[in-house]
Amino acid sequence: MEFASDCPILDQVDHIAIQVDDIGQAVDWYKKTFNCNVEYQDETWAMLNFSNIKIALVISAQHPPHICIIRDDASEFGKLKTHRDGTESCYVSDPSKNILEVLKPL
Repeated sequence: MEFASDCPILDQVDHIAIQVDDIGQAVDWYKKTFNCNVEYQDETWAMLNFSNIKIALVISAQHPPHICIIRDDASEFGKLKTHRDGTESCYVSDPSKNILEVLKPL
């Protein structure tokens, strides 16, 4: 497949967040099953690094399952919230009610 030379630069997916019942148990399983590194972990969420993408493990009481896309114009999608890791983002839904996090680059 060939792309047109005037094709804009594609957006980058930062991570995909999936819901789990127990963060510690899920982290242990992913580390034993796959080659990944733990970037962050607490009781409510964890971030796992793979070579091409990150997977966030989340619990339903704290974070929705979502796909996170990095955009320079993140604030155009809604009011940005500052997170404890210093990142800023907002959540939006697509027409099918899938949740997307739009993350401002650091």
